[in-house]
Amino acid sequence: MNVFWEEFTLGLPDLRETARVAIRLVAASVLGAIIGIQREHAGKPAGLRTHMLVSLGAALFVVVPLQVGMEFDELSRIIQGLATGIGFIGGGAILKMSQTKEIQGLTTAAGIWLTSAVGVAVGLGGLGVALISVLLAWIILSVLLRLEAHIDKGQPQK
Repeated sequence: MNVFWEEFTLGLPDLRETARVAIRLVAASVLGAIIGIQREHAGKPAGLRTHMLVSLGAALFVVVPLQVGMEFDELSRIIQGLATGIGFIGGGAILKMSQTKEIQGLTTAAGIWLTSAVGVAVGLGGLGVALISVLLAWIILSVLLRLEAHIDKGQPQK
């Protein structure tokens, strides 16, 4: 039975470290949720759950290597792979409408990419930076959307 407990607590030497990991993973989920709620409210296909999972997954990709003592140069390769992989997921959100020749989904793709960066920041212990980033993202996605709509009203139609 002891081997099971050792496997369960691998990389978590004490209660303090376990709490630190739990805080980071929950914080990544919550910050992803903030972006996801905005996207859900805007009626976008990648909403609450998607953004929460992206942020949580990104945090997990960096928390675990830190917990098992991986060197930072190795961790940087994980982050590079994560950024690339999330780029492919975001690429799947981009559509080109053949009839109108418009591209849609760029903001969704960028939001997914940003959400993964937030997860990485939280996973590395940068909760403050991640929080500021989410605040800026919310302003960009909500406030600037209204400003764009106001500007577009004054533009002549094509």
